[in-house]
Amino acid sequence: MKIENPVSVRVLGSGSFLPGDAVLPDQVDYFLGELTDAPEKIRKWLKRIHILMRELLEVEYYHFALDPVTRQFTEDNVTMSVKAAREAIRDAGLQPEEIELIVYGSAHQDQMPTASVRIQEALGIERCGEISVHANCTSAYKALLIAHELLQSGRYCNALVISSSMSSSELVAEYYNQPLVKKEELFLRYFLSDGASALVLKAVPDRTCSGLFLEHTYMESTGGNKRSVMGNRRPAYWMNPKKEYEQGYHHLAQMFQEELRDNFHEADGSVFLNGLKRMLTQYPVDLSKIRFFQVNFPSRHISELVMDECSTLGINRNTFYSKMSTMGYIGPPMAFLCLDRIRKEEKLNPGDIILSFVTEVSKFMQAGYILSYE
Repeated sequence: MKIENPVSVRVLGSGSFLPGDAVLPDQVDYFLGELTDAPEKIRKWLKRIHILMRELLEVEYYHFALDPVTRQFTEDNVTMSVKAAREAIRDAGLQPEEIELIVYGSAHQDQMPTASVRIQEALGIERCGEISVHANCTSAYKALLIAHELLQSGRYCNALVISSSMSSSELVAEYYNQPLVKKEELFLRYFLSDGASALVLKAVPDRTCSGLFLEHTYMESTGGNKRSVMGNRRPAYWMNPKKEYEQGYHHLAQMFQEELRDNFHEADGSVFLNGLKRMLTQYPVDLSKIRFFQVNFPSRHISELVMDECSTLGINRNTFYSKMSTMGYIGPPMAFLCLDRIRKEEKLNPGDIILSFVTEVSKFMQAGYILSYE
């Protein structure tokens, strides 16, 4: 949709929340729980893959919304979102009741009423627009896109955009029907983490004050002819919970090695590179002005391979920005969390550009955004 005479959209505030204390890599099995009832072959493989993943990911510590002793969750997607949102609203200098639109993005959700209205209630907002988006790691980007266009169109004056991820709830030992578990359902335990982040956006008629401005948002799906390599086996209707557990349909799996490689690479480059090129063709920017290139990938190794490709476009490798090493990969919220850290920890100069792009592998959906500092 092309908006006639669009207003500018400024990032007015940001916030993030990571639950619990920092968890060291050697503590992951203690927090998530040992899979004592898994097949012996799987248990032996887990010991090997844990060491390999530690070397591959270079993650220093994780965060889980889980008490390892009581085995009870200390947060959920709504409570984490509310904590990140309150910080973003304070940072923006607003009160919750001033928020006109809430757009929430998460990997997936099986809850009614939806998370956006639960967040609205928890923040004490009597009336506002709200939308929930569930599209794996592109959900935060799509939430931002929706808010961006609704603000540009003049429908709303401000928006609270939130993302959260409770990966631990699908990774704890108690979640699995352990005798049925497969390798692709378990290696996710060693790089996914919990957390939430939020942005407050405001529509402004001009750019008389300095700040971060959201220039462009982008999305596409390239998975129409590709096999899904991440997801569960739940059908598109509600199953009997007992039957679902007995058949292991609830297990979250991600294929790896050949399955992932075959789908991620295309004849003329990776899915990521080709998607980024399409975005930059639609929304050209001076690549020499990129200050931070924020890539949402759950592996440092994969990110480095992608940067090798992106450097051929003229993107400086030194612009790569990630916080995964200090918190694990928190999924969709990583996008806004990195923006929060950039705003609060880095010195931006006029003309600086922040570019972000993501490829998720449940069906190879992709998304990105471009911000400028003025």
